[in-house]
Amino acid sequence: MLSYLQDLTLRLAAGAARLDDSVRQTHAGWLALQQRADGGFAGREGESDPYYTAFALRGLWILDALTPQIGQSAAAFLKSRLDRREGIVDLISLIFGAAICEMAVDAQVIGDDDDRFDTQWADNVTALLESLRTDDGGFAKSPEGRAGSTYQTFLSVLCLELLGRRPDQPERVLQFLDSQAHPEGGYLEIRAAKRAGVNPTAAAIGTLKTLGAMDHVDRSATIEFLAEMQSDEGGLTANTRIPFADLLSSCTGMITLVDLDAADAVDVAAVRRYAESMQADGGGFTGFALDHIADVEYTFYGLATLALTAPK
Repeated sequence: MLSYLQDLTLRLAAGAARLDDSVRQTHAGWLALQQRADGGFAGREGESDPYYTAFALRGLWILDALTPQIGQSAAAFLKSRLDRREGIVDLISLIFGAAICEMAVDAQVIGDDDDRFDTQWADNVTALLESLRTDDGGFAKSPEGRAGSTYQTFLSVLCLELLGRRPDQPERVLQFLDSQAHPEGGYLEIRAAKRAGVNPTAAAIGTLKTLGAMDHVDRSATIEFLAEMQSDEGGLTANTRIPFADLLSSCTGMITLVDLDAADAVDVAAVRRYAESMQADGGGFTGFALDHIADVEYTFYGLATLALTAPK
């Protein structure tokens, strides 16, 4: 059975196959040019890291443009990071990037040909993740955290799933997510937050889907909340206080609506036009209207949004 992230990537690939060839080739070419000499990918500044590498690999994969050369080089970069102490975001990025390399180009990152899965490494990662558990049942952003984060819980559960594990006491995770649900729809990122957000809502639904607990979702309230986040620009805003749309919220909001079989709750064509407007000259996507620099993360969000909204 495919993991949540693997299933999502395959669904996005199916949608991306319906895009015009010129769009696919432009962005595939741009992404390929972003690979560094060490095999990794970077953000707008700094060195290569697993976070941006995973986004680039996902973007290339859904475009059917992840060549053996790119994949093998990226796998070597990811393998070089196995012995480093990564933050949880880079850790899940490394694990998912490794999964893509293995599935797309048969490049092994974790383990080797004789030992297809490094059990000791996976045990260590699992222990690290469980050390982030908080009294409310969620996962914190650091071992010092006292309250769970909806997004961090999502990342942790996905990371465990990719390792073939489940969180200890998964019912406590469900209780945490129930406590994060806002009475007016959507989910909070942390319990002290006053407003629900599109991204924590997507994280909550993604976690529930991964744990096979979609019966915990108040579907009508969640759908109504997400629909209200569509702006005049066509994309979705992060929350009610943000006056402009962004590609991250548009992407995660659409993923969630599709998971809830409710894509038609928003003007899908308008979301598509918004994503198209975020394309940069020469390839890549920017994040929002006032942003003028493309990067690999927003390029994945842009491609994913186009894939989710492509006419059938």
